[in-house]
Amino acid sequence: MRQCRLAVRIAGIPAAVLFLAGALTGATPTGASAVACAAVTGFQPPNPGTNNFLTSVAAVSPCDAWAVGGYYFSDVNIRQTLIVHWDGSAWAQQPSPNPGGPAGISDLNGVAATSPSNAWAVGSYSDGGAQRTLVEHWNGTAWTRAPSPNRRGPANTLNAVAAVSASNAWAVGSTGFSRTLIEHWNGKAWKIVPSPTPASGAELLGVAATSASNAWAVGATASSKSTVILHWNGAAWKRVTSPNPGAGNGLRAVTALSARSAWAVGFYNDDAVDRTLIEHWNGSRWTRVASRSPGVSGSFLNGVAAASARNVWAVGRYTSNNAAFSTLIEHWNGAAWRRVASPGLSSAHTGFFGAAASSSRDVWAVGSYGNGAMEQTLAVHCCQAGQTRRPAGTPAARGRAWPFRCA
Repeated sequence: MRQCRLAVRIAGIPAAVLFLAGALTGATPTGASAVACAAVTGFQPPNPGTNNFLTSVAAVSPCDAWAVGGYYFSDVNIRQTLIVHWDGSAWAQQPSPNPGGPAGISDLNGVAATSPSNAWAVGSYSDGGAQRTLVEHWNGTAWTRAPSPNRRGPANTLNAVAAVSASNAWAVGSTGFSRTLIEHWNGKAWKIVPSPTPASGAELLGVAATSASNAWAVGATASSKSTVILHWNGAAWKRVTSPNPGAGNGLRAVTALSARSAWAVGFYNDDAVDRTLIEHWNGSRWTRVASRSPGVSGSFLNGVAAASARNVWAVGRYTSNNAAFSTLIEHWNGAAWRRVASPGLSSAHTGFFGAAASSSRDVWAVGSYGNGAMEQTLAVHCCQAGQTRRPAGTPAARGRAWPFRCA
């Protein structure tokens, strides 16, 4: 298998910002390792507002990926949903419902897809009243809002979604009473499924599923003191013991390869410093696995994607100083987690928040960068090299062969 380092081509980002510290010019950070992919991105996703962000990504193939988030202009209390699609040559914004209205809040936090005609996006909305769950569906032609239930309380939100098939999907989040919230799609309707909540309250931030009898949901207690991991065994959701190495602990994303292998990522607090946290399920128990924490005062992992047992990616951000964040990508090669090169951007609103993989050589990471006054979407792609044909109308990738062919 060809080995090469992660390199990234990003259009629309000033070169003076993009190539800081040689992050994208072949230089490899301390502890980084070569990975089994060549990488170029197409172009950065659209930015319809002055502040734009992507929170999650789902990949069906190298020529079919979705990313979701939101955007706004000057008032952060007025936000609109953002859905963009990658067709193999460019990202394009897609029309998406905004039930909060033009003066309300509509956000998307998670996306999942099983085929070109089946994808789900979840989040929340408010039109000035209570916060309610938001579920949107792609049927191959358009995104439409799907009815979704809410518990009693002022704030219901869905943070992540996972889909096994057209008739089996899970969405997780919480209510304003800090209760866990899990909803299931049975092919006809979304329904709330009972889920355990620790006595101190909890929020679920990530979900993954491999079959009708194997699904995972992860998050943290309301106080962020303990990790929370729930497992679906085909009949009920039950809490599973998980490591808590620090005074504060939380998990933000999970991915599963099988009933015997799953990964969860987040952070823990050690002596007032936040550090990356990675945990692995081996079929019997969850254990902590050593990971990189390059931040001065904080390192966080927000997304994880597994292409195979020896090719897992975790993405997030870390503090390059006390005020600014930089992007963070780590890779599991079957033996250890190593940091790999990522865009050399640094600001208060920079970081990756979601990851996805359709194969070992088709991996996406999405997020945002900017200073708060202007925040832009960010996407990088680790992809397979070797084909000479590139999509019509796209520029040559600095002498490289375009990595894939799309019809």
